[in-house]
Amino acid sequence: QVQLVESGGGLVQAGGSLRLSCAASGSIFSINAMGWCRQAPGKQRELVATITSGGSTNYADSVKGRSTISRDNAKNTVYLQMSSLKPEDTAVYYCFAGASFMAVVRGSGYWGQGTQVTVSS
Repeated sequence: QVQLVESGGGLVQAGGSLRLSCAASGSIFSINAMGWCRQAPGKQRELVATITSGGSTNYADSVKGRSTISRDNAKNTVYLQMSSLKPEDTAVYYCFAGASFMAVVRGSGYWGQGTQVTVSS
């Protein structure tokens, strides 16, 4: 089992910045991919960014150029630095971890409890 604990959400004004953190513990040897998804009210959960243990990254077009995902393998922690935030970035942000993002989507991975990000206009 893997436990994921997120932190860093909150209320921020449009144009501001925020950094989310997600610390993994437990049977982390099975983890290659970590990342973030988000879910806004009334919408489906969508991928925001992923990063592998080797440092390869992938971003949704909606956040590309405004967000940076990074990972500290020694601390088993993944970060999402978001800047130039927009009201449409408002959502619950969920950290995930697994062998790959697709494995997580198929149910063979782990999710955090979610952290609320609210961007006011």
